Amino acid sequence: MRELLPGVFPEGDDIDLRDGRLGEELVEIGVTSVFGALWARDGLSRRDRSLVTLGILIALGAESEPATHVRIALTNGLTEDELAEVIYHATGYAGFPRAVAARTAAREALGQ
Repeated sequence: MRELLPGVFPEGDDIDLRDGRLGEELVEIGVTSVFGALWARDGLSRRDRSLVTLGILIALGAESEPATHVRIALTNGLTEDELAEVIYHATGYAGFPRAVAARTAAREALGQ
């Protein structure tokens, strides 16, 4: 996770991601199972995993995840033009409203 989002997580093994509120273990579960297991697998490059992940998130209509994954995709070597192409391509499969929502999240992540 530190490699995918440089500067976001402090160094060290004892990171406490809990906040004392309902569902506080959700981030920890995600980091362990998704980033610890799935993103660490061989078979797809991180760049390819970013493309797949963005496509899935757009198709699902996810609202909070795309901004983070846009930043991860940039770390993994995608360009802003390629990110735009992912969003354009999604209009044909996931629909225009979901592509617009993804564009909004991408612009937010890029500070635009």
